[in-house]
Amino acid sequence: MTRPGMMVGDNEHTVQHDMLEVGADAPDFVLIATDLTMRSLSNYESKVKVISVVPSVDTGVCSAQTVRFNKEAAALGDAIAVLTVSADTPFALKRYCGNEGIENSETLTTYRDMKFADDYGVHDVDWRVCQRAVFVLDKDNVVQHAEYVPVIGQEVDFDAALQKAQALV
Repeated sequence: MTRPGMMVGDNEHTVQHDMLEVGADAPDFVLIATDLTMRSLSNYESKVKVISVVPSVDTGVCSAQTVRFNKEAAALGDAIAVLTVSADTPFALKRYCGNEGIENSETLTTYRDMKFADDYGVHDVDWRVCQRAVFVLDKDNVVQHAEYVPVIGQEVDFDAALQKAQALV
């Protein structure tokens, strides 16, 4: 299933699959970390998860989103895992994280099969990237906050996501 999903300039891009609803069970995933290991929801068992989704860390708004969530992660404590997901290669993500000092959050990729992007309703099929979004999952992997950003250059509501995550601890 495809739907209109994200504005890029004056062009509307097509996003594949349905949006996640608050109260739904979050789909499990297998994503690749910058050290080429695999990560799934079980790696963050018993933690609240903030999943920040960006089209590419090599763009201004995506970089700012990744840096902001990394900074916030330092103050959130061990009960909350902050993850950034994109379709960038793990090699590009590793370079980016090293250059930007991303150490408090994990940066993961769905580039190999885009299954995460499909399952979470963020797969921009026109550019094969992820639509900007943020999800907060509780300790049982139930979606407690879901925001899909309709315009590629707009930021997510950081405060809403962070407040929801902190309230779940």
